[in-house]
Amino acid sequence: MVAFSVGEEELRGIDTKPLVGHLAAWNYFMSIPPPRTRSSSTSGWPTSRQQPARADKRVTNDPMEATYIGIKMWAQAVEQAKTTNIDAVRQAIGYQHVKAPSGFDIEMDAKNHHLHKPVFIGEIQG
Repeated sequence: MVAFSVGEEELRGIDTKPLVGHLAAWNYFMSIPPPRTRSSSTSGWPTSRQQPARADKRVTNDPMEATYIGIKMWAQAVEQAKTTNIDAVRQAIGYQHVKAPSGFDIEMDAKNHHLHKPVFIGEIQG
């Protein structure tokens, strides 16, 4: 079985024994370390990944990474447009790049404003 909206955060609160071996498809899993050629930290990203205070209780998930990317891209577009005017920012948002917490360089498509992001398939383990 494959789930498209389940990650580590959602699994923390349920009994995973009957789910072992099931798959999940998301753009970010905290349990997958970034490739060695990419940085494992991003400026402004929470330091809980580096400092394990209650690390077993803290999980960064796909929606958190997506929010981080969106805010960074919006801020870059505002800087480029030199205004917060919606139409000007909408024009400037295309082709924005952000180094995501996953380590990937994420690009905004200028034509349809979709993001080009990698997808991962994770397996639920015991």
